Amino acid sequence: MKKPAVTHLMSALIFTVGAGFSAVNAQAQDVKGSAEAGQAKVWLCTGCHAIPEYRADYPLVYRVPKIGGQNAAYIYAALEAYKSGERKHPTMRSIAGSMTPQDMADVSAYYAAQNSSSRPNPLK
Repeated sequence: MKKPAVTHLMSALIFTVGAGFSAVNAQAQDVKGSAEAGQAKVWLCTGCHAIPEYRADYPLVYRVPKIGGQNAAYIYAALEAYKSGERKHPTMRSIAGSMTPQDMADVSAYYAAQNSSSRPNPLK
């Protein structure tokens, strides 16, 4: 029985996304993140990501995600994608573009140690 073309397309997409994530994850493993160090680096992030139901209006109106409790490898991969231009949001691209791999690992570790309702306090 032949598989429909959509099934083949989905399989190829899953493989491609998985391979890309694995490559970034391998790179992220080279740099060990510190949640404690990340706490001092999230001051700019809290302006959007710590506000419940926050909606940004540039370049389009959309809901800003709460990232507390998110997987560290996912956050790192997202920051890498913004930095490379793969993800297009101009504000996030600018912020990620200024971050070193260590900064990204620390921020990722910090947010992974939170939960979805945590309110980061970088002034502790």
